[in-house]
Formats: sequence, C-alpha cells, structure tokens
Amino acid sequence: MLRGLLHVLAWTLATGAAATLSWWGVHTVLAGTAYDPPRALPVTAGGATTQASKPSAPSTQRPVPSKSPSPTPSTTSPRPTPSKSRATKPDPPTIASGQVKSYDTAGGRVVFDLGSTSATLVSATPGTGWSMQVWKTETWIRVEFASGADRVSVFCTWHDGPPHVEIGNY
Repeated sequence: MLRGLLHVLAWTLATGAAATLSWWGVHTVLAGTAYDPPRALPVTAGGATTQASKPSAPSTQRPVPSKSPSPTPSTTSPRPTPSKSRATKPDPPTIASGQVKSYDTAGGRVVFDLGSTSATLVSATPGTGWSMQVWKTETWIRVEFASGADRVSVFCTWHDGPPHVEIGNY
C-alpha cells in the first residue's frame, strides 16, 4: 500500500513539474507578443462587407508610438499652456482610405482596404482548424488558408487597374 502511494506521489510531482516547465516556456515565448482583438464588421447577405472608414491600426501591425505624449483632456481645470512653443515634426500625410471589404471563405476571413490604385491588408483570421500564410508585394497580396490537403487562397491584385479580389479553392 505504501509503495503504491509513493508511486502516485512521484507521478504527481513529475507531472506538476512538467506542466510548470511547459507553462513557463510558452509564457516566455508569448510574453513579447501583442494581439489586438479582432474587429467586428457587419455581415451582409452577399458575403462582402463594406465600411466607410479605415480602422486606426490593422490588427497585424503594432501602432507606432508618437514622439510626444498627447495631452489628456481634463474636466476639472484647464492645463496651463507653455510660454514657448517647441517645433515638432508634422505627422506624415495619410493616404485616403478606400472601401474596407471583408471576404468570408471556408478557411477564414480576410479584410482589405481597397483604394483606387492600391490595397492594404487590414486583417486575416483563420477559421477553426485552419492555418494561414500571407504574401505581400507592391502590386498584390495573397492570403492562403490551409487545413490538411485543403487550400483556400484570397488574391488581391492592382498591377494594371484598381484592386481586384479573387478567391480560389484548391
């Protein structure tokens, strides 16, 4: 009886140590990453969704920190204005966004910001059990979802005209 209890205790300690070591390893790897929550877009019957304005930062990119902190509005008392104004670099001009369209496929969802002469990838989210890979060049973006032998590719091209999106199952 005592021997069986010792075996259970040894197994419990070994399993606890292995789980702790695994958690620590995963925690260490993921500590430096940041994920934005997915942005929800209204779904229409046609499968494509449009939105009038572009989100502030795509979920696949981290926002660029500003060089000077922006003041927070205060309702209790106004902030004093500095007597000397410092010269700051103006923000770079932003390109006017086009239409934000979402494409649902069997492998996941892809959202593009389609301008008149180019496009940008806003987000790509694989479905459950699917993996994803993204390729970008100056004239096209390809998002491929894979699950086993199944492949779904979403191509957005704009090399000889306005952006055009094609979805292919392979």
